[in-house]
Amino acid sequence: MLINADFSKRAQITLDEYQWVASPQQGVERVMMDRVGEEKARATSIVRYAPGSYFPVHEHAGGEEILVLSGTFSEGDEHFPEGWYLRNPPGSSHQPSSCEGAVIFVKLGQMPANETRSVRINTRDSASWQYQNGRETCALFSDANEQVSLQRLKANDEVVSEKIDGTEILLLEGELMVADKLFGTGSWIRLPAGEKTEIFAGNHGATIYIKEGHLAIFSVRP
Repeated sequence: MLINADFSKRAQITLDEYQWVASPQQGVERVMMDRVGEEKARATSIVRYAPGSYFPVHEHAGGEEILVLSGTFSEGDEHFPEGWYLRNPPGSSHQPSSCEGAVIFVKLGQMPANETRSVRINTRDSASWQYQNGRETCALFSDANEQVSLQRLKANDEVVSEKIDGTEILLLEGELMVADKLFGTGSWIRLPAGEKTEIFAGNHGATIYIKEGHLAIFSVRP
């Protein structure tokens, strides 16, 4: 299965374009943002757990990155309410579930084999935030391959000021103006490596998840 699989081109999905698709597990459905592969895939998705739904214990050979957007997401006996960021390295396993229901942003199979760090960050904790480059930033992960953070932008702030090796944005709150098109909350935007596109926060600011530098290796369709 190939969805937005040409990483040399821009991809974008707005909230009103979400198409919910049932997963193999009852009560769990997803919106596929990009995907290369079948059930075990390199994938970026919004995943919705109905109350009481779960997956059996399983392993992610290529790692898994999660941002809890609403509700409470659980891994075994650990519970992560809205705002938690999780990073499970390649080879790790878990049993995901949600008692009350949850919506999460998930990236699967996108970590190098030598990544070993497990990350758990409560982005609703004010101690997780600091000012960087004139804006409030919650650093989530950084290495030679990518930089991941949440950022709170003031009205009309520019998001990306120079060409970098790829940018991916999930708009958590507010609006973004991307090349003269307005995007609302829930929008997902992926810019290929080397593309410089003007992206500004709307008149009331914006809060974004942003991943940078990770698309350098993608120049042609896999």
